[in-house]
Amino acid sequence: MESNVRTRYASAATKVEAALCCASQDYDPSLLGNVPEAIREIDYGCGDPSVWIQPGETVLDLGSGSGKVCYIASQVVGRDGRVIGVDFNQPMLDVAREHQSDFALKTGLDNLNFRKGRIQDLALDLDRLEVWLAENPVTGADGFLRLEEESARLRADEPMVATESVDCIVSNCVLNLVDASAKPQLFREMHRVLKRGGRCVISDIVSDEDVPMRLQRDADMWSGCISGSFREDLFLKAFEDAGFYGIEVVERADQPWQVIEGIEFRSVTVRAYKGKEGPCLDRNQAVVYKGPWKAVIDDDGHTLYRGERMAVCDKTYRIYTRAPYVQDVDAVLPMTEVPLDAAKDYDCRRNARRRPRETKGKGYSVTLQNGDACCGDNGSCC
Repeated sequence: MESNVRTRYASAATKVEAALCCASQDYDPSLLGNVPEAIREIDYGCGDPSVWIQPGETVLDLGSGSGKVCYIASQVVGRDGRVIGVDFNQPMLDVAREHQSDFALKTGLDNLNFRKGRIQDLALDLDRLEVWLAENPVTGADGFLRLEEESARLRADEPMVATESVDCIVSNCVLNLVDASAKPQLFREMHRVLKRGGRCVISDIVSDEDVPMRLQRDADMWSGCISGSFREDLFLKAFEDAGFYGIEVVERADQPWQVIEGIEFRSVTVRAYKGKEGPCLDRNQAVVYKGPWKAVIDDDGHTLYRGERMAVCDKTYRIYTRAPYVQDVDAVLPMTEVPLDAAKDYDCRRNARRRPRETKGKGYSVTLQNGDACCGDNGSCC
């Protein structure tokens, strides 16, 4: 499958193949206009994850191809950010790299870097490995063993993408091309390279039913972004299994892109965050879920009941008070802050209410009356 994908996309780097993935997306024209025309013509995506990127970030594009999303992302992150594109297809990398100098002169942005590697193995830099192979050709079993040793050394000492070095990972219709046996490793690698609080924004093709094995064995259907697709619910579960939280579908096509033997294949864009690792410490914090649901359950099994002060550990409190949850909860801090080094362990397996006196303090007995004062911002009385 990998060989077929590499061959087909190598050809598509020089001759546009309309059958590869969905039609062109509605990219921001002010950004798209600065992308070299040769790159704009080679568009095999199914979404636009670039709209979720922020200025100043370090962005990693998995399966960057000709570099279209990278060139757009470069303009979004600006001079304070940087963009890394990873692809294992040399002709696609050649196209992406060829136009970097002209783009930098045109925009004043020199923040693009394209690297050769498999997206399920972000530690192994294939460009560096090729340099080693030129000096150490493999001619027998001993050479093969030395190759394995050098690959392990590169992963450990000179990783292509360092651990916790990326703010945002994007990908545009590529994860489905990875062999099924390597997909769990792919998600673990995404989790590894993200900083704490970082996020993935992945556009890909998913199916509404399981894809039969006989279709999965069809190499052309696999390289055409069809038979390697995740089932939609299992796509979300793959993020969950890898340790991500705040997983949400931010875009979902109403109509399927293709229907094969009654199975619908459509584009989705999923956003997921890293950062729920670490100890659970009690600092008397709470959150109040505002609704509209009567109750919700997060990725770790915490249940938030609408309108009730729910006790949370410090780690969970910090997660809830930033994206993607912050707009859905009111944060309740204790009247007296509990120092981190004085905080006790908190059992996050329970769903407990936080009594008001826990946050205000048992000795809190203040009486506050406003008298005739008005409490409205515009001078109107309550």
